Amino acid sequence: MKNVWITRLVGLALGAVFVVAAIPKIVDPPSFAHMIYNYRLLPGFVINPAALVLPWLELFTGIALVAGFWRRTAATIAGALLLAFVLAIGVNIARRNAVQCGCFDVHAKNQTREEKLADMRWVLVRDVGLGLLVAQQIAATRRGDD
Repeated sequence: MKNVWITRLVGLALGAVFVVAAIPKIVDPPSFAHMIYNYRLLPGFVINPAALVLPWLELFTGIALVAGFWRRTAATIAGALLLAFVLAIGVNIARRNAVQCGCFDVHAKNQTREEKLADMRWVLVRDVGLGLLVAQQIAATRRGDD
């Protein structure tokens, strides 16, 4: 019984993060597209469609996690998104390409290159932590913690 409440709280928290992250991107797709472009990972023709689709995927994934439906699917999508985010940030840290993640805010902040790189390292740690929450959700669905 204790695991059920932990699982529900983790799903609620994880889902809320995805919902909150999606809203500024949905409201301002051009700014989010610019953030994606700054990562220098995707070909140009993919950037605008990604800026339009990814936030809605985040929103629906978050809603599913908060509401507790399609939990395994939502957790799997959340995990895939987080893996993509970790790889994108990690590659850019390795290249020393200082970008603002665009995770919760799609407007550029006035930061130095070193401040951006420091923020990117914290984003990497945060996303790995969120990945652990995803792992808990997936494990709970396998155990049948409903």
